[in-house]
Amino acid sequence: MRRYIVMVMCIGVCILACPMQSCANGGKSAEATVPVADTLVPAAESAESVDTKKPEYRITVEALLKQARQQSSKTNFPLFFARQFLDVPYVAHTLEVNDEEELVINTSELDCTTLVETVTALTLCVYQKQFTFGAFQENLRHMRYRNGIIDRYPSRIHYFTDWIVENSKAGIVSEIQEPTPPFTAVQTVKVNYMSQHPRSYKALREHPEYIPEIAEMEQHISGSQFRYIPKSEVKNTVAMREVVHDGDIIAITCNKAGLDIAHLGFAVWLEDGLHLLNASQLHKKVVEEPMTLYQYLRKHPSHTGIRIIRIIQ
Repeated sequence: MRRYIVMVMCIGVCILACPMQSCANGGKSAEATVPVADTLVPAAESAESVDTKKPEYRITVEALLKQARQQSSKTNFPLFFARQFLDVPYVAHTLEVNDEEELVINTSELDCTTLVETVTALTLCVYQKQFTFGAFQENLRHMRYRNGIIDRYPSRIHYFTDWIVENSKAGIVSEIQEPTPPFTAVQTVKVNYMSQHPRSYKALREHPEYIPEIAEMEQHISGSQFRYIPKSEVKNTVAMREVVHDGDIIAITCNKAGLDIAHLGFAVWLEDGLHLLNASQLHKKVVEEPMTLYQYLRKHPSHTGIRIIRIIQ
């Protein structure tokens, strides 16, 4: 059964030169604060409730797609869409707001995962030449749920390694794992955070019968191996610029027990090197990090490197 619920307040759509403004620009700069890791723990409870009745979501999505339709075919659409969300507030766990599992769409509050999913769904609409809210909705459903089927909480893809694998099978993304160098390290995935911490998840607290299904999913992806770029190699080199493209999805690997990926964002090359466009817990909004990704990774001891995922055109 397909279930949809759209939960958004309109963010306001501007041209690329005038990014959307947040109503809450809180958060100290990276220069003034010791960064706290934006650890990508599979979503737990929502930080706050969101209005489920407002219809502005459709206006927002369709306006973004209308803008995209007017762009040159040479436009880097992942970056084009990601930059439309600059300054939108960071709010964690916005998917965890319903008693029953439903498709949540929220463009007024984003975390690192929902930013990546929203931008990817919009980008796919352009590649498919389908500039409608319905196409966006279908793209989002297919990438967020196994085989695109919404059937209770376990049907959602909860770990990003699983997201990469399932969406690679679906022809939505492709993971880049060569050449060597710079892909000189191998991640052996071992995930069990959700099944080991069920009290951290509203759905698992209320439905302990889901825990064995979650554990089975964790076992399915554990043991798989992926090549990645160690953080010592994330430098401003010709080789890196050839391998990592503007608009690629960057998944930061980590050595935290039970987890595979610590944080997500989009690759942005500037003169001084590779930067991360991300929904930042530190800055409390979507930003292009002022520090390079190399500097960012060095400030987080648990971060080990980056995996590179490209949206297929």
